[in-house]
Amino acid sequence: MEWLNGLIDLPWWGYIVVALVLTHITIASVTIFLHRHQAHRALDLHPLPSHFFRFWLWLTTGMVTKEWAAIHRKHHARCETADDPHSPQVLGIRKVLWEGAELYRAACKDRSIMDKFGHGTPDDWLERNVYTAHSGKGILLMLAIDVLLFGAAGLSVWAVQMMWIPFFAAGVINGIGHFWGYRNFENEDAATNVLPWGILIGGEELHNNHHTFGTSAKLSYKWYEFDIGWMYIRSLEIVGLAKVRKVAPKLVQGVSRGQMDLEHLQAIIANRYAVASRYARELKAVYRDEVAKLHLPELGNTDLARKMKIWLKQDAKDTPASEREQLAAVLANSQVLTTVYTMRQELTRLWERSSRTRDELLADLQDWCNRAEASGIEALQRFARSLRSAAVA
Repeated sequence: MEWLNGLIDLPWWGYIVVALVLTHITIASVTIFLHRHQAHRALDLHPLPSHFFRFWLWLTTGMVTKEWAAIHRKHHARCETADDPHSPQVLGIRKVLWEGAELYRAACKDRSIMDKFGHGTPDDWLERNVYTAHSGKGILLMLAIDVLLFGAAGLSVWAVQMMWIPFFAAGVINGIGHFWGYRNFENEDAATNVLPWGILIGGEELHNNHHTFGTSAKLSYKWYEFDIGWMYIRSLEIVGLAKVRKVAPKLVQGVSRGQMDLEHLQAIIANRYAVASRYARELKAVYRDEVAKLHLPELGNTDLARKMKIWLKQDAKDTPASEREQLAAVLANSQVLTTVYTMRQELTRLWERSSRTRDELLADLQDWCNRAEASGIEALQRFARSLRSAAVA
């Protein structure tokens, strides 16, 4: 009966290590190949890792590249609407968390998604005749390999491999990543960072960062965040097996000039979410002091300071309708908060779609800084001075 142990006999913890390593390779394949390379074109891959990832995903998931990329692209294009294939804001967190794989399979059957969003994915002989035509046979081959190597324990290793992506990618990231967590940026959808350390799910934990900068090959943004998928990409790039095409812009302080120019304008527009976040952060003491002076029993026990922080990060159109009456009540009782909020919303005009020319937008920016510096609010004055030295790293 020794054959039941397979070709490799391990202690009990050895099988756990093997399962974790194998599932981590799958996670890396999804985040690097399917997500950042195929769906978003954030990096180019050498044929060697590209073919390895395709083969490994065929063995461990049976997912078809075109289907995955198309569904994910539609998710970004229709995020948090009825057309989003897997939004917990629409379908409910329980549905997406526990039935994420079923939602994915249902979307795969919609050929209109493939036709509209599936462009540019592999269409070679292997893709047509093996990976797509026999998408389910790879996982059976993986079962045979696991049993051959590890015997009866290989069944458990294989079972873990099969549930890893359906639960963590289709359930946790698509579900919890749009429902619970922290947000560096108040972008247009509900995406959150589940954890600041993207290890278990390859960096996909940093989902709010990703939805803010969708074409960035790097998902971490703050200094304390870690994206292990980015570490792998940089390692591939160092040895010539990958080329990063784009990362999120970084706002830095350059040379301060009294008269602002197009470089300042472009830096602010490219980093609009970071500018909004910095605005709320640098005026924190101002709005906290003002909120503490308010007496608004009709608003109950609402944490107004926390909400004010979010309102200052958001463009007005993104503030939920249910909160607009609260916001109006707060502003009606504080001239300072009205000034701070109004000035923040005026920044929106710099990056919203409009027919204004670059010269007109530059004039608006110069005027905004002049008025901010004349506001008498010290934190607002400092922020305006920082915009005069804004640059892209």
